[in-house]
Amino acid sequence: MKMNYFVFGTNNKQNAVLFYDQLFDGCGLNKVHDQGRMTLWGNQDFMFAIAEPFDGEPASNGNGTMLGLHVDSVAEVNRLHLKAIELGGVCEGEPRVRSNMHSAYVRDLDNNKICFYTSNT
Repeated sequence: MKMNYFVFGTNNKQNAVLFYDQLFDGCGLNKVHDQGRMTLWGNQDFMFAIAEPFDGEPASNGNGTMLGLHVDSVAEVNRLHLKAIELGGVCEGEPRVRSNMHSAYVRDLDNNKICFYTSNT
């Protein structure tokens, strides 16, 4: 079994799409679907989406819920962390080595937590 896709809820799809379009620029994730309440980016290994909740209730994030995105280098961890903050995200942990991995943490515009990490320390 392997993970196929991950979805974050959003309360402002337009802003979320702009945030992730810019964040994923140059990362190998391409927008493959953008209709109705959902936008999806993907490649041959993984898909990521933002969506307005199906039930019509406000999107919320889970306490302890986090998406980890593995990247190829320390430089890419640092670049994505800085880019997310420049796009309006909030720092949840500066880039540094943790548990033998170089990692950095941010919250997106809807307060969803993302970890960028690499084992290439």
